[in-house]
Amino acid sequence: MYEATEKGIDYILAGSIRDDGPLPEVITDTVRAKDAMDRALKGVDMAIMLGTMLHSIAVGNLLPSYVKTICVDINPSTVTKLMDRGSAQAIGLVTDIGIFLPRLAEEIEKMESGAEEKEIPC
Repeated sequence: MYEATEKGIDYILAGSIRDDGPLPEVITDTVRAKDAMDRALKGVDMAIMLGTMLHSIAVGNLLPSYVKTICVDINPSTVTKLMDRGSAQAIGLVTDIGIFLPRLAEEIEKMESGAEEKEIPC
C-alpha cells in the first residue's frame, strides 16, 4: 500500500462487516465501494488477482467475461472459484505470490529492456 501511494497508483479498499476499525481510506458502504470498483474497472482488458480471495472474487464478479483474468493464490479453491465464473479468458496459478511477483518483475524488466528470450532446447 505504501508503494502504491508513493507512486500515485490508485487503489480501492472495500470494507466488510468483519472489519474492526478499518483504515480511513476503506470504503465501508458496500454500494459506494462497488460503484468505485465499477468506475476503476472501466476499460480494463486484463486483471491480475493476487492472494486476496474476497477482493479477487468481488472484482471477478464485476468484470465482463471477455476480460483476461489471471488469478494467483496459494489456495486452490480461490483459483477454482475465479476460473469457474464463466470467463473463457481465465488463467489460474496455484503458488505463493511471494515467489510469483519477483519472477513477474524480472520478466517485465527483460521485456522492457529488449532482452531476447532464451531458447529452450527441445
